[in-house]
Amino acid sequence: MLLIRRSHCWLLLVGFVFAPATTLFADEPLSSRVDALIDAKLSGQPTAALADDAEFLRRVFLDFAGRIPSAAETREFLKDSAANKREKLIDKLLASDEFPIRLADLMHVALMERRGEHPEWIAYLRESFKQNKSWDVLAREMISPDPKNEQTRASAFFLSKRLEHYGQNAIDYPILTRDVGRLFLGMDLQCAQCHDHLFIKDYKQDDFQGMYVAFLNTELRSDVKFPAVSEKLLTKKIEFQSVFNPQKKSIGPRVPGRSEITIPEFMKGEEYLEPPDKTTKEPGRPKFSPLEQLANQITAADNTQFAKSIANRMWFMAMGRGLVHPLDLHHSENPPSHPELLELLARELTEHKFDLKWLLRELAMTRTYQRSGVLPADAKEPLPEHFAVALEKPLSAEQLFASSTTAVGTKPTDVIKAKFLKAFANPPMEPEGEFAPSLRAALFLMNDVELLKLLDAQPENLLTRLKALDSPAAVADEVYISVLSRSPSADENADVTEQLKAAGDRKEAVLKQLVWALLASSEFCLNH
Repeated sequence: MLLIRRSHCWLLLVGFVFAPATTLFADEPLSSRVDALIDAKLSGQPTAALADDAEFLRRVFLDFAGRIPSAAETREFLKDSAANKREKLIDKLLASDEFPIRLADLMHVALMERRGEHPEWIAYLRESFKQNKSWDVLAREMISPDPKNEQTRASAFFLSKRLEHYGQNAIDYPILTRDVGRLFLGMDLQCAQCHDHLFIKDYKQDDFQGMYVAFLNTELRSDVKFPAVSEKLLTKKIEFQSVFNPQKKSIGPRVPGRSEITIPEFMKGEEYLEPPDKTTKEPGRPKFSPLEQLANQITAADNTQFAKSIANRMWFMAMGRGLVHPLDLHHSENPPSHPELLELLARELTEHKFDLKWLLRELAMTRTYQRSGVLPADAKEPLPEHFAVALEKPLSAEQLFASSTTAVGTKPTDVIKAKFLKAFANPPMEPEGEFAPSLRAALFLMNDVELLKLLDAQPENLLTRLKALDSPAAVADEVYISVLSRSPSADENADVTEQLKAAGDRKEAVLKQLVWALLASSEFCLNH
């Protein structure tokens, strides 16, 4: 077993003095206004200096390309002396073919929470982000999918997967209702199904039932091979009562904070735009679609909760923690750490037509995003919600897979990717966000034959390059640049030199152990 010591970075404490946030001009870049609001709350607390180029490079590649940079990309960036090279790199990555794949992976995991996947759904997400489709349009397509539109019909997977039967269990309409509230409004209404929420006064039973009535009216289609759902006729409100109060109530479709939608009355035989087809067994298309009504209410331009929820999720993606945390508990007793900032992000995102790429660029340009993950040695550890230092973010299973194959320079395969997902992904229906090492992942790293084969010497891969180097210093530089996207410290150089000196005719095995040790390190599996 090799001992690989991680070097300590000594960073200078940088202090900033800002005018109050209210004095900032509206035409200032959003990135500047974000920093002003973050720094105003710090009130002179110590903050980390800006990350050095290597730390920034690795972070932005992981966030926007879904992988670490290659050794060649790392060396190219580190030798670039241009003052605006960080901005140029951000723009290059956002314009790359890898960005829509990365964002599709990110949103697939966030929206489906490892329930499974469908090739048309993945293709739909990737194409949507390639087109830079606005988030409100995406949300409407997912909540109210159109099976006749071949370009967007796979959006129904969000609903259809949740409408499947699991064993003998009934369709879990309450979970579907809960997930729409959580993922599009940042509100977990699960405990408001049978009564007003006992601990969150803002969450009422009416809020849950108003969405529940729409989803209870939805069915999974089995007459087509692509993901699809249909709606039954909704002619009356849902009746319900609290377990604590026998008084009966009723409600039609309604989104929390919005008006109840009136259920129209139709003459018999006039309820359908397209009636059911008994020959093809294609379900009918009602004139009144609760899904469409809910989708429009949720994504309305004046629904600030929708805008705050996605702005908060993008902040979490960039910074490692939400302004509202947990992400799905927006309510008055769990206020944002920076209320003015969340209002600003939601307002600006709405004005920019829910352009997620634009928002992510602005966040990446902030000093808050570009802070180092290391404070000066004598600084007191700040609260994570202050964002005074970069927070560590666990790599997703997809990022670990892409980064491992990039590091060793071996062509990725679907077989090994599936193994990475099995080893590192959370169980189904569990949100991913916290670093959670597991025995399953450790055993995979130590014993999986396919993974260890990745480290074998192949044409032009990392081990082949290392074998060709005679100098221990050159070996240390190549392996640390390739795997950790940084140069080795003096201690790490000494470690490599000592191991190679003792290797004798076992040089290849020792080199392979060295690469494995760095890939298995906590430094590799976290975005610092």
